[in-house]
Amino acid sequence: MTKDAITEEYLQITATVREYVEEQLQLGLFEAEVPESEQQSQYADLDLAALDADAQGCIKCGLHQGRNTVVFGVGNPNADLMFVGEAPGADEDKQGEPFVGRAGQLLTKIIEAMQLTRDDVYIANVLKCRPPGNRNPEPDEVETCSPYLLRQIELIQPKVIVTLGNFSTKMLLGTKTGITALRGKFHEYAFAEKEGHAPVVMPTYHPAYLLRNPNGKRDVWEDMQQVMTYLEQN
Repeated sequence: MTKDAITEEYLQITATVREYVEEQLQLGLFEAEVPESEQQSQYADLDLAALDADAQGCIKCGLHQGRNTVVFGVGNPNADLMFVGEAPGADEDKQGEPFVGRAGQLLTKIIEAMQLTRDDVYIANVLKCRPPGNRNPEPDEVETCSPYLLRQIELIQPKVIVTLGNFSTKMLLGTKTGITALRGKFHEYAFAEKEGHAPVVMPTYHPAYLLRNPNGKRDVWEDMQQVMTYLEQN
């Protein structure tokens, strides 16, 4: 077998394995690694602006090599409602703001249907840098980057966190269970302190999933109605 043929066969095997892993992640059979509890206080001395500045220069994992911008988060730093997704895409990587592509436009419509604006809520992702080709986050990337998100939550102190899709849901709930089984119900935030503020978490489908499966919009809207009711009562 020639060198070129061996290379081509290797690339085909790699692509097949990657497709399989991504399939299993979507089905909820694999999970991203939950960060160690002590990492929650890694940035305890930083306020939101200082945390953002630190993230902008982050080179803690390999994702910094291919990014255009760090996508930290956007919105009201005192928001009662926070949306957390997976990772920036191509549009977000260019503009430096989460959820600005097609999926982001749909999220904006959902927020507006709740009689809110993007300025009323806070929007962030588990990862602050775009994975190459919009692939799924790797467990070590989640472990390295998630302390930024945990500190954001600690500073913003939302009453409700809406997790969008499997990765943010599994990380913030500390679970292996997939999104389909978890959505529609409030859950305890896995990193809440024993005393003090503890947001509730409402898992729901990622807007990118809704673009592929429009029938899921009804489920998401039912989830958001529960969120609205909770915010009215608390």
